[in-house]
Amino acid sequence: DALELRTIELFKEIGWDKTANCYHEWQDDKSSLGRSSRKELVLVPQLRKALTRLNPDLSTATIDLAVEELTRSRSTLSLENANREIYRLLKDGVKVTFQDANDEEAIETVKVIDWNNPSNNDFFLASQFWITGEMYLKRTDLLGFINGLPLVFIELKRHHRRLKAAYDDNLRDYKQTIPQLFWYNAFIILSNGSKSRIGSLTSSWEHFSDWKKINSEGEEGIISLETIIRGTCDKKLLLDIIENFTFFYTTKGELIKIVGKNHQFLGVNNAINAVKQIQHNQGKLGVFWHTQGSGKSYSMVFFAQKIHRKLQGNWTFLIITDRDDLDKQIYQNFAYADAVTEPEKNVRANSAEHLKQLLKEDHRYVFTIIQKFRVEKGQTYPQLSDRDDIIVVVDEAHRSQYDTFALNMRNALPNAAFIGFTGTPLMAGEERTREVFGDYVSIYNFRQSVEDKATVPLYYENRIPELQLTNDDLNENVRDIIENAMLDEDQESLLERQCSREYNLIVRDDRLDKIAADIVTHFLARGFQGKAMVISIDRFTAVKMYDKVQHYWQQYLNELKTQLAQANVSEFELKQLQKKIQYVEETDMAVIISSSQNEVEDFQNKGLDITHHRYRLANESPGLDEKFKDTNNPLRIVFVCAMWITGFDAPSCSTVYLDKPMKNHTLMQTIARANRVFKEKVNGLIVDYIGVFRNLQDALAIYGSASGGGVEEGDTPVNPKTVLVEELREAITEAKDFCKQK
Repeated sequence: DALELRTIELFKEIGWDKTANCYHEWQDDKSSLGRSSRKELVLVPQLRKALTRLNPDLSTATIDLAVEELTRSRSTLSLENANREIYRLLKDGVKVTFQDANDEEAIETVKVIDWNNPSNNDFFLASQFWITGEMYLKRTDLLGFINGLPLVFIELKRHHRRLKAAYDDNLRDYKQTIPQLFWYNAFIILSNGSKSRIGSLTSSWEHFSDWKKINSEGEEGIISLETIIRGTCDKKLLLDIIENFTFFYTTKGELIKIVGKNHQFLGVNNAINAVKQIQHNQGKLGVFWHTQGSGKSYSMVFFAQKIHRKLQGNWTFLIITDRDDLDKQIYQNFAYADAVTEPEKNVRANSAEHLKQLLKEDHRYVFTIIQKFRVEKGQTYPQLSDRDDIIVVVDEAHRSQYDTFALNMRNALPNAAFIGFTGTPLMAGEERTREVFGDYVSIYNFRQSVEDKATVPLYYENRIPELQLTNDDLNENVRDIIENAMLDEDQESLLERQCSREYNLIVRDDRLDKIAADIVTHFLARGFQGKAMVISIDRFTAVKMYDKVQHYWQQYLNELKTQLAQANVSEFELKQLQKKIQYVEETDMAVIISSSQNEVEDFQNKGLDITHHRYRLANESPGLDEKFKDTNNPLRIVFVCAMWITGFDAPSCSTVYLDKPMKNHTLMQTIARANRVFKEKVNGLIVDYIGVFRNLQDALAIYGSASGGGVEEGDTPVNPKTVLVEELREAITEAKDFCKQK
């Protein structure tokens, strides 16, 4: 009760118009709020009053039709579809068809919320609000109404209760028993006073997040109910979140509602402010560094959508990546979020000439890879548009490939503004990037991301150190060539020629055999049994590793079956053995590599067969990417060398087996494949066979002071596994002490 009363006081402090305890709302079967029954969620008198105020030129009959549309039952729809349908009405108004004075059909749009003037809306907080479902009568803790519509749901627990109980017990129950409450919901806050989290109606528990900062990224972040209420329910901030930081997207037939997280809300609004000052900053909108896995691609959607909606002008966004698979993925993100409505062939450049054509036309969005800004040697790229309302959004703007084409982009679009989105910080020697984009516009670093549980922490372990090459063997040339050959796997021959000694040490058969055997043992002995990626130096080695792991996998399976045949064990142990055999038998593996000309012959020359793998990549349905992302699909290990190591999200992937020399951004992006939040996964693990992390601090020094902020002492994206082991020891000691006290 004390927590509820304090929360109500908070809403009064932030200027909500009215609060009321509705426990005794019903007297003699009559509601003091004007509801006709407890099943009715919308406060119709307040809604009608607000619509009349917001639409002074519309007739009473038109307002009545809008009220009818907003309050009609949506019980035939899924919860998510009902919510999306109502969200569109809130955001864009209710289209009403009626007969006008001349008895002709007319259409009017009825505004439901005044997004630009918060004080022009009615904000009401109800506590102890009774709702009847089909079979059950429920009472909610706090409901926030805007213009009579229940948009904010707050569930409170006693301070000594685990916060997850609010999700497991209350929220899940309400969704089942009083689903009509969530038709209207904008977001959900769960709190026990000391801990508070926010999420959408489709968020699983692990995707409910903290909201630590209210006004700026520079604030000291505080986890408290007061911070989350002031940061999300202040009238102006609340309308901004609902209007501009919410979208729906469909994946695998499931409708997901995304509500921006605290770092996205603050970071994107920083970027919007840079656009508002476009004359002052001369189109250098800045570098938006948010750690890999913390939702950077969603931030891009929020950024573009808010500009289209809130800033005057005929804005075009040119969104640039440097790999074809990333280009397709980023287009799909925008399309799934309903931001892009044009067909893919109309907005995704399929050639350098097609790109030129698209930039001369008028599109809200254009997608391309940067290599399409190419010209013949000695030629200058032509000017395509002198518009000053084009915003060039470059993903991973600091990669080495970027410099080559930056000038061509400038020549093509001399008056465009530029913003760089990146998952890794700028490093020493990247002054050129800053010349084009300006300084950081938003920073959300490795440490913040882990602390906020936006990503899970990463740990590494060096396994089989005798197989790792010393620094003398593995010179900088190898890493440089690999770093620069990321886009073109045909350059592998260059690697073999220029670094033949080092290359041959890495791909030696006996070395790969030991690693393959170790991968099998390690993979099957892990605690959290997530999916895994094996990363090899090139395509040939990826296929070779697949063959070798398959060999040792079968050997392991045969050993298990022998144990089962000879089993003189308890029934429990027998079941465990059978369960393990089933897991090993059903586990699928695949090679993911891009194709090249004459590859069948090239692989055959090395004693390898690519045809089976190519067939699977080309024909399997659902695709291998979908299978790997699907937690329940038995495709559990993939063998890669360049594809999927940047910009590919499979949240259940928890282990990366690294046997490829790497450095800089490519290394950081690769290890981030294991940092996605997923159910009971508590960390990602990088198993280092090549010795990349032997000199971790050297690898990270490039991100030091040269980056102009963002990377601080001790702020590393990955820590040695010994740190995790130490945490385990401490937890065991605490548990023992607790037991002794009892």
